[in-house]
Amino acid sequence: MDGYQALAEAIIAQAAMDYLEALSVIREYPDARGAMKEIRRIERFIHSAWFGVLTKTDPDYLIGQMRDVEDLSLSTVII
Repeated sequence: MDGYQALAEAIIAQAAMDYLEALSVIREYPDARGAMKEIRRIERFIHSAWFGVLTKTDPDYLIGQMRDVEDLSLSTVII
């Protein structure tokens, strides 16, 4: 893996971690405006041309996977 590819993967990984964190805040505090703003910001990034330069991953697939992970962690806590 070259340096540019590693950087692209790190950018996407950080966005995913930030997204998951914001989702977990929303699950606990549905009216958390800061978390809602962060989710919208990250979704704009994931649907941006810049994201397309960094990866060929389908934006909607990635968002769906992250939401599924958050739903799974929530159901694990409830059970």
